[in-house]
Amino acid sequence: MTNPPPTKSPLPAAPPARPADGAQDTLAVARPKDDAEGVLSSLPFTVLTEEEASTPPGPRPIGWLIVKTPYRRPPTATSTCQCGRNLSARGQADVLDLIAAHDYHRTACPLRTGQEGRNAA
Repeated sequence: MTNPPPTKSPLPAAPPARPADGAQDTLAVARPKDDAEGVLSSLPFTVLTEEEASTPPGPRPIGWLIVKTPYRRPPTATSTCQCGRNLSARGQADVLDLIAAHDYHRTACPLRTGQEGRNAA
């Protein structure tokens, strides 16, 4: 018995890579010391003032509730907060409980409740 002929035609060989016209000129130039040490010196250096580096004023997201209900599969939910809370649930009853717990956590989270009225130590 002989092997049948291949069903797919072979791909043509890729042409050899050639450098761009101006690429040889840049290779001859001495590179700065940063390149030898692996520092990304080609990126622009930007100095931010203290105002620019701080987060913008106004509301910012602290917690997330992600609920997924795939077709013909049990629902899943994930509750995440920047305070370190990270819970997940699977199944309709557990997801509903997690949604209620997430709503309660929004009122009790230490990042959302203000520090006003507390005495400094």
